[in-house]
Amino acid sequence: MANVALTAKAWSLRVNWLIERACIFFLVLFVLNVWLGSFVRYLIQSPLDFTDEFAHYLMIWMTLLAISSVIAHRERIGNKLLIVRLPAYSCRWLVLTFDVIAFAFFFTLFCYGFGVSEGAMRNFAIIYSVPKGYAFAGVQLAALIACTQIFLIGVHDYLVKRAPI
Repeated sequence: MANVALTAKAWSLRVNWLIERACIFFLVLFVLNVWLGSFVRYLIQSPLDFTDEFAHYLMIWMTLLAISSVIAHRERIGNKLLIVRLPAYSCRWLVLTFDVIAFAFFFTLFCYGFGVSEGAMRNFAIIYSVPKGYAFAGVQLAALIACTQIFLIGVHDYLVKRAPI
């Protein structure tokens, strides 16, 4: 069982490594985009309209993808305050309960995201006539990755000998 727990943790860290790199890439794009928009608007006096909307979409994707990194490191707000005060046996079951609730939430978000993304494919972005469904697909992708991370970390925490914190 310890081998399964370590394998789940290793896969979680691999997924997290990819997500962190994607977030860094989006952050670099975000900074360059905002810098370009500011430079063109204030120094050249000819604003590029797409930079504002692109910045919004990049920020949304970064934030949503970062959720899985928070899950992978068990850094969720509120859990530790309650969990550290409980005995190890109760702690394990409370963490498992929180994981089931979080998994249900993100799975529901993933399932309902299909309808939202499909509807958004008929709406186009104001500036560059790209369907908004591509931007909204970040919600589904982030929810799927969050479900994956919750499952992997949940398997690890349930099978490891010491109680998760």
